[in-house]
Amino acid sequence: MEPADLHRAVEAGRATASELGLRVDDAIVIHNSDRVALRLVPCDVLARVAPLGHLDDSAFEVEVARRLADVDAPVAELDPRAEPRVHVRDAFAVSLWTYYEPVGSEIAPADYADVFSRHHAALRQIDLDAPHFTDRVAVALREVDDGERSPELPDPDRALLSDTLGGLSAAISGDRAGDQLLHGEPHPGNLLNTRKGPLFVDLATCCRGPVEFDLAHAPEDVGRHYPGADQDVIHRCRALNWAMFSAWRWRRDDQMPDREHWRVEGLNRVRAALDRCGPGRT
Repeated sequence: MEPADLHRAVEAGRATASELGLRVDDAIVIHNSDRVALRLVPCDVLARVAPLGHLDDSAFEVEVARRLADVDAPVAELDPRAEPRVHVRDAFAVSLWTYYEPVGSEIAPADYADVFSRHHAALRQIDLDAPHFTDRVAVALREVDDGERSPELPDPDRALLSDTLGGLSAAISGDRAGDQLLHGEPHPGNLLNTRKGPLFVDLATCCRGPVEFDLAHAPEDVGRHYPGADQDVIHRCRALNWAMFSAWRWRRDDQMPDREHWRVEGLNRVRAALDRCGPGRT
């Protein structure tokens, strides 16, 4: 967020917690992109603050968290001192979560795979109306194919992303018999190592698809420890994920920090991932 919007978002998070009787002496910005994550102290609440345009996503995330808590999933929980819902304040959607102090170092591949397995098992226990991963691919494809939405994307790279998004999405989704609810974006930044063990965060990306779509977000060694995972499908999903990532970076209104670097790096990662898919790629 721009500085003025960030200031308003911080104040909205502070005021929301304070009105619920939680003591807030300071707010520390942990993450700032299209949404903001704040650590509120000394009450130790994690406030997620988003513009009202993301209200539906915030409400969906809260519902996912609420249902997963009922089946003991390895996910971050909503703060038990607040009602489990999204609070609207000053054109922002605010949700309040338990703050977990990070501990230890990088999560080992076998442990990463184990928490994946437990999370996927928990997701199979809940009934939730969630989009298919191909719906998200379709949104990325519209950004790529519309020159007004991505005016700076060079034509050869536009063709690469369009072909990759369309071709791999169709190839991966051809057989949906094994599809289930997924986290959606379980990259290392969305898996916290805490005193309670590894916990997934950022649940608004929950979608349906093969487990390999989730595994492709993790470090490469993780999928080898996941029972029954199809390594070829993981390679295809990894290329698809990088193509979606690149599509977002070329949006005219993308606000990711260091965007210029990630525009180039994202395309490089797409090409490298496609090479690993082998002949025919899709």
